[in-house]
Amino acid sequence: MKELGIYIHIPFCKKKCYYCDFVSFQNKTKLIDEYIKVIKKEISKTKIDKKEYCVSTIYIGGGTPSYIGSNYIVEILSVLTQYFNISSSVEITIEVNPGTIDEQKLKDYFNIGINRISFGLQSTNDDLLKLIGRIHTYSDFVNGYNLARKIGYKNINVDLMIGIPVQTLEDIEIDLNRVINLKPEHISVYSLIVEEGTKIEDKINNKELYLPSEKIERQMYWKVKSELEKEGYIHYEISNFAKSGYESKHNMACWNQEEYIGFGLGAHSYFNNVRYSNTVNFEEYFNWTENSKIIHEKQSKEDKMKEFMLLGLRKLEGVKISEFKNRFIDNPIYLYRKSLDKLVKNGLIEIDEDKIKLTNKGIDLANLAWEEFI
Repeated sequence: MKELGIYIHIPFCKKKCYYCDFVSFQNKTKLIDEYIKVIKKEISKTKIDKKEYCVSTIYIGGGTPSYIGSNYIVEILSVLTQYFNISSSVEITIEVNPGTIDEQKLKDYFNIGINRISFGLQSTNDDLLKLIGRIHTYSDFVNGYNLARKIGYKNINVDLMIGIPVQTLEDIEIDLNRVINLKPEHISVYSLIVEEGTKIEDKINNKELYLPSEKIERQMYWKVKSELEKEGYIHYEISNFAKSGYESKHNMACWNQEEYIGFGLGAHSYFNNVRYSNTVNFEEYFNWTENSKIIHEKQSKEDKMKEFMLLGLRKLEGVKISEFKNRFIDNPIYLYRKSLDKLVKNGLIEIDEDKIKLTNKGIDLANLAWEEFI
């Protein structure tokens, strides 16, 4: 039986963060009821053979899923269990914002089977949180985290961000000490990317804010890597660290090029070698039909091989040559010899008997390394 991932997109937010360019909206609460009805309709009309596919991961992201009533999350998961074959060991993750949860919501999530919580902390510095438009304080996060532990969650992720305007290396050290002391099973650390059209881009362009230098941002990254590995966290993907056995199953499935189906506004899917998505327009989504999906790519074997390499290099263990051969017959060392030779000469990757993986220099310049395969 094949494994399948499910992604549920909740696009509503109490307030849109200044750096965010995701499909998310504030001041749209009047649309929530109708939105949930359409998601449930979309789930019920999606034809997946229960005998062929078993759902191993469910990820509820946003937006801010914890902003809407927990009854809506319960309804969505209940409908999923009707129409999909859900594994008894399924990993179900929900993203939560510390400023939008309470004990009842966390209990409702737990009782419906959600077993992994992902806290969008970003920083433990209240001034920095305010600067990037977050609605919570560090104290809000700690209270929410402790509540989740009290209720019984044994798999918690905490998101941190580096490269925030005016952020210092000392700020990162404080963040790490505080989060490590809470002993979460998983920590994600993302570099701030200034996206076009965001409020933070405007502030930087207007000289209201200044980003840390690239040198400082890289020092932040290696400080994070060093400290987390020292505390027993496995650096298994460029931006992710986990205690042994707590690697994100949903994200690993995506990086391993496994199939998933997305439900909701702007949600993306990868199924039967086709990448497709839903519209990002509410009105169009509310008129959803089975023919509404937007096709982005119908993959050829060559497309699939190239993508397998790109996704595989996100993982610190790299691409297994034997696995590539098992999937595609061909040898990646021969297929991509020119690109690989160049990357090796530049010190960005290393190749052993069965692995192609990034070096430390390659991790630093990961985007460049991926582009070499395009």
